[in-house]
Amino acid sequence: MNIQDLRKELHLSVSSVNTYIDCGLLYKLSRLDRLKPEFSADSLELGSVVHDVIAEFNQEKMIGNKLSLKELQSLFEEYWAEAAEENEEILYSKANDYDSLLKQGRELIKLYHQAFSVKQFSILAIEQPFRFKIEGLDPAMIGVFDLIEEDPSGAIIIVDLKTSGRSYAANDVHKNFQMTVYQMAAKACGYGEREILLRFDCLIKTKTPKFEQYYTTRSEFDEKRALKKITEVWRGINNGIFVPNDTSWRCNGCAYKSYCDDWFEKEEACTS
Repeated sequence: MNIQDLRKELHLSVSSVNTYIDCGLLYKLSRLDRLKPEFSADSLELGSVVHDVIAEFNQEKMIGNKLSLKELQSLFEEYWAEAAEENEEILYSKANDYDSLLKQGRELIKLYHQAFSVKQFSILAIEQPFRFKIEGLDPAMIGVFDLIEEDPSGAIIIVDLKTSGRSYAANDVHKNFQMTVYQMAAKACGYGEREILLRFDCLIKTKTPKFEQYYTTRSEFDEKRALKKITEVWRGINNGIFVPNDTSWRCNGCAYKSYCDDWFEKEEACTS
């Protein structure tokens, strides 16, 4: 089953849980009311295109075809043009435009190609959807593994690709909720008897771009904490509790700001 079909079911995901925790109103506006965002952030568009190109690279690598750097950068240019050229919905930050992100994307792709052009671990799956149930909870947890690898010892490595404006701190890696859920999903999808390692492959969009890898693991205690968090988020959603957080880090550059302002004005009108 593909991820589009899974999204038609009653479900939660890492991003939806995180959105609800960061701002309940944003969850409601975007995921329940399904209002159209006012714009698409340039960083999200670039990250999505880089992600698609790297998935193509790994797909070819899995079947024994090694794409050259020139081929990979040409693929990025093609995908970037399809996504961004004449796309008026993209909101570029002050320092960015179509051409500057084209250049940045080419550099990021180059870094990834340098890191992974030689054979390393065996690739088991690319863009692998997952679904698992939590006891006592109506919605399933769904998502997609960017990459699943196997090292020579037989350990499973669940990999998530990130584009980021900065390097990750220790807490960003070892307390990351997404990776905890991914371990739970890997166990539910047949890897429960294997050693599971978790890894971020990060393309860092600093002035001089760089590539960094971060390995981490999760304990049963980490999984229990994640289960509690998911359960309480669903309790809030199911009870119609959508608390706005207008001091969230998401507010700066939020694509639902005008909807949020309208919501506050309407609420004030009702109580005056």
